[in-house]
Amino acid sequence: QVQLVEFGGGLVQAGGSLRVSCAASGRTFTIYAMGWFRQAPGKEREFVAAVPRSGVSTYSADSVKGRFTISNDNAKNTVYLQMNSLKPEDTANYYCAATGTHCSNYGCYRNPHTYDYWGQGTQVTVSS
Repeated sequence: QVQLVEFGGGLVQAGGSLRVSCAASGRTFTIYAMGWFRQAPGKEREFVAAVPRSGVSTYSADSVKGRFTISNDNAKNTVYLQMNSLKPEDTANYYCAATGTHCSNYGCYRNPHTYDYWGQGTQVTVSS
């Protein structure tokens, strides 16, 4: 089993920045990739970004490209999501996820069913 705990959510003004983190514990050697999803009230959970443990590439949703950056620190079993130029529509509960599946394309990374483990979520609120 793998446990995921998110940190760093909060309230920020539009145009501001925030970094959320996700620490993995347990059988972390089984993790191939980690990602971030978000869910706003009344909406479906949507993919934000993902990164394989190798870190050779990252995958991001079009809605956050150029504003959000995902990165990882394997020594700390932690993945980060740096969010810049935040907009009110970024307001959501942000969930960290981990998968042992060896994804080879964007479609795999963005599919929530690819992920085996999920954190409890951290709320990000962007005020206008």
